Amino acid sequence: MALTEQPVIPDAPPAWISILKMLWRDKFAFCAALFLLLMILCAVFGPALLEGVATKQNLRGRNSPPFDFSQPWVMWLGGDALGRPLLARIIVAAQNTLMVATGAVICSMILGTTLGLIAGYSSKWASQVIMRLADVIMSFPSLLLAVIVLYMLAPSVGNLIVVLAITRIPVYLRTSRAEVLEVRERMFVQAAQVMGASTRRIVFRHILPVVFPTLVTIATLDFAFVMLAESSLSFLGIGIQPPEITWGLMVSQGRPYLTTAWWLSFWPGLAIILTTLSLNLLSNWMRTALDPVQRWRLDTPRKK
Repeated sequence: MALTEQPVIPDAPPAWISILKMLWRDKFAFCAALFLLLMILCAVFGPALLEGVATKQNLRGRNSPPFDFSQPWVMWLGGDALGRPLLARIIVAAQNTLMVATGAVICSMILGTTLGLIAGYSSKWASQVIMRLADVIMSFPSLLLAVIVLYMLAPSVGNLIVVLAITRIPVYLRTSRAEVLEVRERMFVQAAQVMGASTRRIVFRHILPVVFPTLVTIATLDFAFVMLAESSLSFLGIGIQPPEITWGLMVSQGRPYLTTAWWLSFWPGLAIILTTLSLNLLSNWMRTALDPVQRWRLDTPRKK
């Protein structure tokens, strides 16, 4: 009797290939991811390559108009009031702008999520204390609180990250607490309690992985908000100070020349708009990709 051959099951592709395929099917999210990758590369390598060019003054090229392709490529977007190339300055300024937003989002996400997990799984007394702390922070408008604190402290990258992180803690705190209150009633959490798992293991091994995708989606949206807040503070003159540069500071420096040299504020403002739009598009894609119920929309190829 001949033995029947077992069918060979092909190996599943790596997870990152599946993610790229899902991203490719959403063309807007794919373009947004490419643009954000370009901005990250500018932030990482831009200052090392172009910092000298971005700070070099050329008074003969004051307010040089854009699209003069007879000039070096760093002058294709024009020059500022001191003749410094705008393209090089935008590339260099990406580091400070993205560093402030990234630091503020990571700090607020870690602190807010930790407090939210404690408030959702600990005693009622501890939950009430933590939630009242969140109410106190939320009682002040975030931008106004940042303005007041930065007037008292010296404007710097570190102080800016701390201030913006504090104002965004309640977002993650309230979201994680609401998720924990719902997840803790599920059967797998109750099973872990019956089997004698410690509170720490239940929170970090069973509850946090379920809550984390929601927090990542919120962080993507919050990144755009924090970047706009940093740009607003720099525009008001209480953010990062010269000789450091950010996109918001460049918009502020070009404000007196809006009627004669619009490009001084237009190009850094466009960089802010495109980065914020890309983050929002990528956040919408992540909301679907991280949701097991909705992920089939990205896994299924669309019919032409």
